[in-house]
Amino acid sequence: MPKLKTSDDRICATALQYALDTLEIAGPWDWDIGSDVVRSNTFVALLFGVDPDEAAAGLPLSAYIRGVHRDDQEHVHTLIRRSVDEDVPFVAEYRVHSADGVTRWVLDRGYIMRDSLGRPARGRGIIVDLTRSRTGKFTATVDDPAPVVSPLEQAADHAVAAQRIIAELQDPDLKARADALLFEVGRRLAQHEVRARRRYMN
Repeated sequence: MPKLKTSDDRICATALQYALDTLEIAGPWDWDIGSDVVRSNTFVALLFGVDPDEAAAGLPLSAYIRGVHRDDQEHVHTLIRRSVDEDVPFVAEYRVHSADGVTRWVLDRGYIMRDSLGRPARGRGIIVDLTRSRTGKFTATVDDPAPVVSPLEQAADHAVAAQRIIAELQDPDLKARADALLFEVGRRLAQHEVRARRRYMN
């Protein structure tokens, strides 16, 4: 895979596009709600135009919201609040300004974990780049009924949770296997979205 930065530390657009097209998935995110710290991998960081090193260390949610297209920010904010307040899955499609200067469409799936008192404590999810296949409307709006979660979507949720828990074990081999599972489920989810859109168009 080509490097994502040139010698003067600028993002290489060709490399980013190649990486996203090859993986068909950007990766996971993890939000510590109490401290408002979001951690993500390199591809998610570049999709939102934030520094990958800072994303790995942790950034406030607002840093990612700034990477969302201005016309979609209120929509994303509303769905986040609904997920936190009503304990429903977070599912949204929206545009982001990626580090290579391209406006991309992403599918964002996540859920909120609560502490023993029922308070929102952590958010976890997965981002899929849908730029090449995006043809329809948002996946979900505030007024839409709660989505029916398919077995593949449930697998994605569990893969995200397993990946984060296994990372805490500090077992490199086991973590590599969990990462591989997460990416494979993400690719299948992206393929499922593409097929669904084609059926909708026909």
